[in-house]
Amino acid sequence: MISALNRLVDLVEEHLAEELDVHGLAGELGTTEYHLRRMFSSLAGMPLSEYMRRRRMTVAAADVVRGEDDLLSIAVRHGYSSTEAFGRAFRAVHGAGLSDVRRDGGPLRTQPQLRFHLTVEGSVPMDTRLIDRPAFRLVGHAARVPLIHQGVNPHIQQHIAALPQEEHLRLKALGDTEPGGLLQVCDDLDPDGTEGSELTYLHGVAVSRDTPVPDDLDAIEVSAGKWAVFYTAGPYPQALQTTWAATATEWFPSNPWRLRPGPSIVAVLERVDDFSTATCELWLPVEPA
Repeated sequence: MISALNRLVDLVEEHLAEELDVHGLAGELGTTEYHLRRMFSSLAGMPLSEYMRRRRMTVAAADVVRGEDDLLSIAVRHGYSSTEAFGRAFRAVHGAGLSDVRRDGGPLRTQPQLRFHLTVEGSVPMDTRLIDRPAFRLVGHAARVPLIHQGVNPHIQQHIAALPQEEHLRLKALGDTEPGGLLQVCDDLDPDGTEGSELTYLHGVAVSRDTPVPDDLDAIEVSAGKWAVFYTAGPYPQALQTTWAATATEWFPSNPWRLRPGPSIVAVLERVDDFSTATCELWLPVEPA
């Protein structure tokens, strides 16, 4: 995976002014676009699309400062059909307009070329199990919410708080398969993991395929396959978010598995009354790499 990500970075440099065929590249590298994008955003701290935009504008800034060509020629060279579109993208990265930078030489915000390296850490073992599960359903109450990387997501908090206590009890009684208990489900997640992008959050339970689902509940169909289940305990949600990040930085680069499309699931096994600490299981859908 480290080699694949570095090859991806090289291709970004070779095709800065073009649309990059990430799907085709993933196939050549023996992985999937979904997994490649998820691993890139997790390790780089930004989506692939944002990295490409920053690199394109970093290289373009040199042309603007040199002043040898008119702005339209520079815009076309870097993949833009007009100076207006180029100017908007330029300002979004550098925080300054084209004419200002051409006159003053800055300010400029440079995005260095990334290079991924494998750092040997792993001093704390990750408590993981691999499970093969038949198809099942996730049922409960769903809402579209923005992705927030750190801290409590207030939109999810509001969604759960709006449910009456008896509804939580009804859901718990409905669940009849693993993962057990009330679940926090994220589905339709942007593969780039862009903060602020929308995802489907479902507060509910897992049921077998043949379990009747009440008409007033939302349902997510989950295909058969393998799951990597990560055990985590400590301050909530910080310990869970740390484990989630470690799956990309430590577990996937060290194991012959990759993410496959599907929901991520958090099962809360134990928690204190104010939810400041909790013991959880993080379920991620995987397939052989």
